[in-house]
Amino acid sequence: MIVQLTGTLVEALPTHAVLDVQGVGYEVGISYNTASELPAVGTPGVTLLTRMVVREDAMELYGFTSREERTLFDRLVAISGVGPKLALSVLSTFKPAALATVVATQDATRMAQVPGVGKRKAQRLLVDLDGVFQKDAELRSLVGLSTPTLLDGPAPAPQASVAAEATDALLSMGFTPQEAELALEGHEEAGATTIEKALAFALKRLGGGR
Repeated sequence: MIVQLTGTLVEALPTHAVLDVQGVGYEVGISYNTASELPAVGTPGVTLLTRMVVREDAMELYGFTSREERTLFDRLVAISGVGPKLALSVLSTFKPAALATVVATQDATRMAQVPGVGKRKAQRLLVDLDGVFQKDAELRSLVGLSTPTLLDGPAPAPQASVAAEATDALLSMGFTPQEAELALEGHEEAGATTIEKALAFALKRLGGGR
């Protein structure tokens, strides 16, 4: 596993960079945010934190100028349906702290601005990432959120409001009213007392949607 490269920057584009490490050129995929932080081409001693992704037909390297971005990349690609390219697209759109805020506020409109992410996929990403941030103290610390309460959201809303808002969210994602009603059955008994938890409960029952 290659986790870091240090060498001379010989090429820097918005989507990839090439480092010459003792005569060997390594091409690494990067986000726009990492690209904007790179020095001028020809600069020696440039360090990129890396992740290697091995597939059946290729081995690819991805590079990051910060530990925060690499950690978020790791968490993103661990989500079902999110590959390295989409993860970089998210990281190109938001810096780590900004992404944490989008997740904390469950801002589907902003998440949908990521190239390759529509409104329906934005909702699913937000639900998945909310769970990631809630469980990962290291990740919260890296992006400057020292306590989990910043991502806990508002106090539980009345159940009628929870069901109504979760239904609206499901309808906006393309599900029918009948699908939404069936998916939300039993959410109170399951302890899904907030809109985010109710939506996660419903999406799990829907099994990924259509």
